[in-house]
Parts: sequence; C-alpha cells; structure tokens
Amino acid sequence: MSEASVPAQATTPALLLLEDGRAFRGTSYGAVGSALGEAVFTTGMTGYQETLTDPSYARQLIVQTAPHIGNTGVNAADNESTRIWAAGYVVRDAARRPSNWRSEGTLDDELAAQGIVGIQGVDTRAVTRHLRERGAMKAGIFSGDAAARPEAELLGEVLAQPSMEGLQLAEEVTVPKAYAVEPADHGWEGETLFNIVALDLGMKSMTPHRLAERGVRVHVVPASTTFEEAMAYRPDGVFLSNGPGDPATADRQVGFVRSFLEAGVPYFGICFGNQILGRALGFGTYKLRYGHRGMNQPVMDRSTGKVEITSQNHGFAVDAPLEGATQAPEERFGRVQVSHISLNDQVVEGLSCLDIPAFSVQYHPEAAAGPHDAAYLFDRFIALMDHNKTAKTKTEEAK
Repeated sequence: MSEASVPAQATTPALLLLEDGRAFRGTSYGAVGSALGEAVFTTGMTGYQETLTDPSYARQLIVQTAPHIGNTGVNAADNESTRIWAAGYVVRDAARRPSNWRSEGTLDDELAAQGIVGIQGVDTRAVTRHLRERGAMKAGIFSGDAAARPEAELLGEVLAQPSMEGLQLAEEVTVPKAYAVEPADHGWEGETLFNIVALDLGMKSMTPHRLAERGVRVHVVPASTTFEEAMAYRPDGVFLSNGPGDPATADRQVGFVRSFLEAGVPYFGICFGNQILGRALGFGTYKLRYGHRGMNQPVMDRSTGKVEITSQNHGFAVDAPLEGATQAPEERFGRVQVSHISLNDQVVEGLSCLDIPAFSVQYHPEAAAGPHDAAYLFDRFIALMDHNKTAKTKTEEAK
C-alpha cells in the first residue's frame, strides 16, 4: 500500500503512559488528542466491536491482546449499545482496510468519529505482561501535540485522575428512560410467558434479546428506578445487568434488590448484578488485581462439575465462602452457596440462594460475541419464575 493511502493518524506520534511511569510509543489510532482511564487487557480473539460498545468498559483504556484488530470493519448490527463507551483503545497491528461482507466502515474511522483516542503499533504483549504483574492501573493515551509534551507533565495528569475504586458509574451509562422488548419482535411465536423488569446498569443489547426470544417480555428500566416503580410493571421476575464501576458504591441498587428478595420475586443477575446480589445478602466485594476480560474464561458449575467457557468483563468480585452452603450475613435471606468458580484463580463466579428464588453469575451468558456454553442460565431463570408462579397459584387455591 502506498504511503498516500495510509490514514494520516497512522503517522501521528502517540504515547501510552502508565501510572508507574512505564511508557509505550506508537502512532495514533482513531481520534487525535488525549484520553485518561484505567488500563486493562482483554483476551478475546474476536468481537472488538462488541467490546468497545459494552458499557462495562466505561472509563477504561482497553488493551487488546489479540494482535490484529479491525480486520472485519464495523457495522451497526453488532453494536451492544448506542455508542463506544471505552475511554481509549490500544492495539498492536491495526488493519489498513477491512475485509468482510458485513463491513459498513473502518474501525479507525468509527473511533475518530466518536472521539475515541487510540494508539497502534504498541507491543501489547509487553503491556499485558506488565499489567498482569503490576495490576490494572491509571493510564493515559496521548497523541499529536499532546504526545509532544514532557512525560513528567503527562504523568501528573494520569495520576490526578480518580481511581476505579469508589467510582459510581451505572447512572452514567444506563438508559435515560424505560422501554419494553417484546417476544414477538424476536422470533417468539405464541403467548408471552413472563413479564420481567431488567435494571439497566450498563446492559448489552443482546441480553434482553436472549430473554425475549424465550417468550419473556422485558421492561428495561434506568438504574435509578425504585422498587415501587418496578413493581408497577407487575413483574414475574427481576433481572440486574452487567455494568461498570465499584459495587461498593451501589447502595441504591443493593436496597432495590433486597426489596425484591423480601417480596419473594425471582431474581437473576449477571456480572455487576452478581456483585449486587452478594452485597444484598451481606457479603463484601473487592477489587481484583487485573480482572477477567475476554470470551475465553473457564468457569466450573459446581452443581454439575461441568466447565463452561465464558465471556467476562469485571474488575471486582464477591467475597463469599467457597465451600458448602452458608448462612447469609443478612440472615433473613437464609442459606447461600457459591455455585460457580473461576478455574484460573478461584474467584466467585456465581451465587445460588437455597431458601429464596435468587441466583446470579459473574459472567455474560448472552455472549455476543463469544461462546454459548452459559445460555442455559436464561432457561434456568424461566424455570425459576415458572416454579414460583406455580407455587403461588397453589397457595392461593388452598386458601
């Protein structure tokens, strides 16, 4: 390819600077300027568009461990939300032109159009090894005039930004108003089976799709929705989505979930929703050293012994006893057990309540893009709502 056909950004100097002073130089990718955030790495070999538009990546600089990025371009159908939420993007070998029949444009152009500052030509293997050894950390991407400034000055900006610990971000990425996802619009034929409320903490668009295609009407509501407002939908169940930020700041959502647990409404949560359930039951949460991000994370379902390859994106985890059933610290909710664990580091990957209808997992069963090993969890939620509804009907008939 001639020099004239190479995007101008590809020759603009850029710098990735970590909070410990480690610097990586390359050239600009996407918008030219500066971006601050938490540097994290994701191990997925594909699905870069879904990753970038996942609201869980808000305030983060994504380092792609896969070397070749942008090969298939971008298209409107694969977006998981209305915009790119990542604060910045770090890649090794950016595709000069996409080659895919579904492509509607280049990733470089899309990043630039949305003002996302990136860097290419970086040894992402070295960046990943550094983050794995030192942990996820504050960082900045600087390109163009910004990259020419003294590193000491840029490092001051990196260090001055807030840490991910203590950040409350769900309200920043949630939907502005409620909307419904109908089963009939997603291939379901027949009557609607159940009606649920899904609290959007940074939900990916594929999640309500997976529920709707199983006959469930999904009322997606903002993160600030109250218990009373949610109950006005007369839900058969409540769902809490994935999302960014520190679960220790989510007191509003913890109270929301506790109200549903006390009312006996079936509960299913994923990712952030797993951490919220953990807090609602009285357990603590903590920040992981570098988190789990990618669609190749091995998890064991302890009830069956089966291993699932899962899609994940989280930097925090629930602190709960790993062995056997235990009384929840909030004793009114009865017994709970860790249902799933990570095979990489034994992190809690799921909770199952034994005396109330509630369970959660730390990963993304909608898996777009990614494996579909965990799709059965949507069916488990439907079975839980069906069992609860049948039990209530029998109780009412007995009266």
